[in-house]
Amino acid sequence: MTLVSAPESDWLNGLNPPQREAVLTTEGPVLMLAGAGTGKTAALTARMAHILRSRLAWPSEILCVTFTNKAAREMRERVGHMIGPSVEGMPWLGTFHSVAAKMLRRHAELVGLQSTFTIIDTDDQLRLLKQLIQAEGIDDKRWPPRQLAGLIDRWKNRGLGPKDLDALDNEAYANGKGAKFYALYQDRLRALNACDFGDLTLHMLTIFRQHREVLESWQSRFKYVMVDEYQDTNAVQYLWLRLLAQGRKNICVVGDDDQSIYSWRGAEVANILRFEKDFPGAKVIRLEQNYRSTPHILAAAGGVIAENSQRLGKSLWTEMNGGDKVRVIGVWDGPEEARRVGEEIERLEREGAPLDRMAILVRASFQTREFEDRFIQIGLSYKIVGGFRFYERAEIRDALAYLRVIASPQDDLAFERIYNAPKRGLGDKTLEKLHRHARARGIPLAAAAIELCDTDELPARARGTLAGLMRSFVGWRDAMATLVPAELLRMVLDESGYTAALQAEKSTEASGRLENLVELARAMEEYETLGDFLEHVSLVMDNDAAADTEKVTVMTIHAAKGLEFDNVFLPGWEEGVFPSQRALDEGGLASLEEERRLAYVAITRARRRCTILHAANRRIYGQWTSSIPSRFVGELPADHIEEETTMSGGASLWRAQWSEHSDPFADVARANPSRNLSRGPGWQRAAASTYDATPKRIAEPARSAASFAAKPRTDITIGTRVFHDKFGYGTVAAQEGNKLEIDFESGDRKRVIDSFVKAA
Repeated sequence: MTLVSAPESDWLNGLNPPQREAVLTTEGPVLMLAGAGTGKTAALTARMAHILRSRLAWPSEILCVTFTNKAAREMRERVGHMIGPSVEGMPWLGTFHSVAAKMLRRHAELVGLQSTFTIIDTDDQLRLLKQLIQAEGIDDKRWPPRQLAGLIDRWKNRGLGPKDLDALDNEAYANGKGAKFYALYQDRLRALNACDFGDLTLHMLTIFRQHREVLESWQSRFKYVMVDEYQDTNAVQYLWLRLLAQGRKNICVVGDDDQSIYSWRGAEVANILRFEKDFPGAKVIRLEQNYRSTPHILAAAGGVIAENSQRLGKSLWTEMNGGDKVRVIGVWDGPEEARRVGEEIERLEREGAPLDRMAILVRASFQTREFEDRFIQIGLSYKIVGGFRFYERAEIRDALAYLRVIASPQDDLAFERIYNAPKRGLGDKTLEKLHRHARARGIPLAAAAIELCDTDELPARARGTLAGLMRSFVGWRDAMATLVPAELLRMVLDESGYTAALQAEKSTEASGRLENLVELARAMEEYETLGDFLEHVSLVMDNDAAADTEKVTVMTIHAAKGLEFDNVFLPGWEEGVFPSQRALDEGGLASLEEERRLAYVAITRARRRCTILHAANRRIYGQWTSSIPSRFVGELPADHIEEETTMSGGASLWRAQWSEHSDPFADVARANPSRNLSRGPGWQRAAASTYDATPKRIAEPARSAASFAAKPRTDITIGTRVFHDKFGYGTVAAQEGNKLEIDFESGDRKRVIDSFVKAA
């Protein structure tokens, strides 16, 4: 280990002693254990500038990898300010994907590719997998392509090829066909001279393992290897880096084991925990001086994270004095939580605090809905960062579209959105025919669908599927008169297959979408009629304030990593919400420790004030459920928090109770109501009679099925020779209104609509 001395230089000015040590320790393995807000980016970029300005390496001899293009761009700009234009000669400063892709183009033939290979995106990947699944005769609704894509991505993140899968991995898809489909997919990619993002690093790892001379050439090329956010590396990235650094062993990794929160993306906190074992003699430099938060905030975060066993350990401190204690507020229920946060924000605003320096950080995206509704009511400007506003999310828009069609069958935009959502096999050609017939008849798409289902204009399969959908709409519209809106939504999601389609995906994203739909149903419970709720949604969606207006930030804790705000509100700190019950059920103790790291990240986003809220009651799956404060509330050090609660005991009580628990996991009661309606014959007549209600249920005379009947065309009568684009030439054999029975020259008799034929 060599500590290089250097004269006082621009890049060293302002660095504290541990940061300077990390910059000047250039030889040998170095772990820069950098806590939240301790200036790790400044230290890493200063180290790079020092190596270049001291002529220890040329720019092309440094490998520096990050996780995002934004981080790479920021690092390049910072180093450029220190060393000037020579930063442009650093070809190996970039993301894992960009660096690995550049390497792979030089050795593509070693894995069966050409250097001109293309990198496919998610849409192309799903389309390719669907083709493979269907070619093997597998039901892609039972085994969705998205599920297989998620599995392949996880296997690649772990550095596993098709032949490396164990029995459990293989059974994860299509009852033991996981490895087969993985192999088919990889073969197809090679045939296309393509790879996906997961292949970039995995292919290079394979090349390094199988071609020693290639590995040695890259090891000799890089005199220094530097890695940002090392705690977020997955297994394949870790193995790739370890091989590259084994040559000179001049590797410096920067990270914080207490901020490893991305296991669902494949990140493994164990990578940073075993760094000293991987590189014996490594120097560990702890950056513990925090430049962001007050002493109380740091102490609160430290008290929580200290409960984790899998950590290297460090204690953040600051030269700042004073500051408010962390507030812990207990409220009665979710609506009161939103009211309290809104009141606190308005109070801070009156005292001069800018709205754009305030943030509400939630554990799950469904929690944002309560705050959005409240802020609309009080006229408080807000923005959703890292995602869509609640009512703009795709699954919410789909659910609302179903409800809009039920309330107003004339809503063609809503019908067009969901007639094939979830996937039913109704393509663009079917929709084109619906539009054509609806325009010709001057009727809504839904009514056109009913009419066409009684003809041969559509293929038998499409006709049967569409008829089933329209039968469902009749049943839902009948149910609207007796069911409350929330129950109606649950019925629609269940009977339409929308819930089942998301459940079949078996992915984190799908689980989040299901949670959002549950929250939508909960929101609807406050409204007596469907019309009232849809009107409320319209008002919420119209909340488009000027772009330059200060707004409160609402986002998930995951999305907030790396950011900071003067005032931070952390709602929903109850068992089952945070820590997430789903995470605990799936991951046990390891997930609990990651949830605790997430709590640490949340608290340390705050610069001046941090407010934690927990509710005694939550509406979960449509039913009120008593909640207990999160175990993390009980882990907050009493000397650094200020409690305010309407419930007895507060954090001190829960702290004592949690210390007595032998089982660390508390179950949150859930109910999952579902109902089904039986549907009798005559659905077409019933459906046609309902095409008349408006969203607000304004009473007007209902039109009967006959009111949709158009007058027959005068140029076509029985015996007229006609031409049909699909069936060819024929002669009209019977006529009923605008419906014709035609004997075609092919020998078939078909029922068609007169607008689809022309006199020959």
